[in-house]
Amino acid sequence: MNKVGTQTNFSSAESVLANKGRSFHWARRLLGKIHSERATRLYRLCRYIDDLGDEENSVVVSRQKLLEARNAFNLEHSDNEVLNDGLSLLNECQIDKSIVLDLIAGVDSDTQLVRIEDQDALLRYCYQVAGTVGLMMSKALDTHDEAAYPFAIDLGIAMQITNICRDVKVDALANRRYIPANLVQDFEPIALIDPNEQQKKLIQSAVANLLDCAEKYYASGEKGLPYLPLEARLSILVAARVYREIGRELKNQNYEYWHRRIVVSTPRKIVITVQALASSLLSPNFWRRPKQHDAHLHRALLSQSSS
Repeated sequence: MNKVGTQTNFSSAESVLANKGRSFHWARRLLGKIHSERATRLYRLCRYIDDLGDEENSVVVSRQKLLEARNAFNLEHSDNEVLNDGLSLLNECQIDKSIVLDLIAGVDSDTQLVRIEDQDALLRYCYQVAGTVGLMMSKALDTHDEAAYPFAIDLGIAMQITNICRDVKVDALANRRYIPANLVQDFEPIALIDPNEQQKKLIQSAVANLLDCAEKYYASGEKGLPYLPLEARLSILVAARVYREIGRELKNQNYEYWHRRIVVSTPRKIVITVQALASSLLSPNFWRRPKQHDAHLHRALLSQSSS
C-alpha cells in the first residue's frame, strides 16, 4: 500500500475511534506513533465487524456481510477497504487469522436469539467478542511472548462484562439478554427494560455479581501489563482503568442501569489517568512479569475447546 493510501486508511480509522471508542481514544495518547496507528486500525477493524451484527437493517443482510468478512480472512483477499487494511495489519503484526475468525463467530451469534444460559457461556462469548481483541492488540503492540496472551484475553473479557452491565437496557431493547439465565430466573429481555420492584432486586444482584467477576479479570489483565513495551503498558493501563470506572459508577448508583447510560466524564478521566500513572510507576508489579496465569479463569474457555 502506498503512503497516500496508508494515510487515508489511518485517517478513516482515526475518525471511527474518536466517535465510537472514547475510552481507548483517550488512553491512546500515551502510545508511540507506530503503535498508535496500529491500535487505531485494529480498533476500526473490530468495530466494523461488531457493527455488522448490530447496525444492519436485517438479520439476513447482517449474516451475509459477516460471511463475506469470514471469507475475506479465509481467502486473504477483499475489495472492502476496512477488511483489506485488516488483512494487511494481521500480516504486519503476525496475528493468526483464527483469532479474527473467532471474533466474527461471536458477532454472528448476536444475530441469533441471545439468551445467555450461565456464566460459563457468558465468558465464552466475552472471549469471542473481546478477549480476541485483547489478544490481537497485544500482538499489534509488539508483544509476541505466548505467556502474555492469557492476561490480554482477561482484560478483554473484563471490559466486555463491564460493557454488558452498562448496556443491559440497550441490549434488552434489541431483544438480547446477556445476563445469565441462572442469575435472573430466565427473565425475557422486556423485564430488564423497566423492571418492577421484585425484579429490580434480582437484577441488581445479578449485575453486582457480574461486576465482581469482571474485577477478577481486570486484576489478572493488569498483572500481564509488564509484557508490553512501556508506553503501551501505560496506555492499556489507563484504558482499562477508565473502562473499569464504568462498573464502579454503576455500583455507586446501586446497579440501577435503567436510569441512564454511564459515561466517564473528561475530568474524571484526567483524575483516573493521573492516579493510574502515579500508582503504577511505584508498584513492583508494574515492572515485574507474573510467575503464572490463573488457569481457573479460563476453565470455561477450555471446556468449550475440548467439547
